[in-house]
Amino acid sequence: MKVECRPIGFFDSGVGGISVLKEAVKLLPGEDFVYFGDSNNAPYGIKTVEEASRLTFEAVEFLISKNIKAVVIACNTATSAAIIDLRKKYSSVMPVIGIEPALKPAVELKRKGQIVVMATPMTLAERKFNNLMNRYKNQAQMYPMPCPGLVELIEQGMVEGEEVEKYLRDKIESLKEEGIAAIVLGCTHYPFIKKTLSKLLNNEVPIIDGSLGTVKQLKRELIKSNLASKKREGGKVTVYNSLDSDEIIKLSYKLLECE
Repeated sequence: MKVECRPIGFFDSGVGGISVLKEAVKLLPGEDFVYFGDSNNAPYGIKTVEEASRLTFEAVEFLISKNIKAVVIACNTATSAAIIDLRKKYSSVMPVIGIEPALKPAVELKRKGQIVVMATPMTLAERKFNNLMNRYKNQAQMYPMPCPGLVELIEQGMVEGEEVEKYLRDKIESLKEEGIAAIVLGCTHYPFIKKTLSKLLNNEVPIIDGSLGTVKQLKRELIKSNLASKKREGGKVTVYNSLDSDEIIKLSYKLLECE
């Protein structure tokens, strides 16, 4: 098989990275994709950095066994924990793309109020995020908001309804008085609750995630490395998950297709 015909690997700690994969399917319709979700070990956001890194390396090795030509770590926590070491090991073989909270576009909106960054506890605690936040500290007021438990709800397919609404309301209600300039979704699971979140904010607050920026970076790397598929359409998606369950595979494809 010609190298440009090989699939692109996508990895997340569960089904969250499907939100990034959706953007990739739109932007790169001629590419094939292999997605691996590690739902059996989700969430990564409450694990140690060492454990999250080890699991990420194991996932990448699994994807390499599927003959991939590039890999996207479509998980903020896994990117924080492992991207530097992953690039040291694999970047001579293939492009290794990570994701980070999209603070820059939120800052560039120049809206009044604070920028709320929703993410897992580990992502917010890692040096990588703090370096990113420090880059913009003189331009905007940042409010890091750890969201333990939210990934678990989404992994169960709860992207709307009373339980998710209550969780989000409890998180954001007290911030409304001070004013919210924008919300940055710093976990790839969270775009699936974007509609519910927007409704609670009366559709008045911009909600930003890093999916499109990550996929654009992937496209640039594929072109630069002469790895882009010659096909213009007809790409396919294959989903694997560490949880031995038909339900999680069905949920993955359902999330891929939902608007």
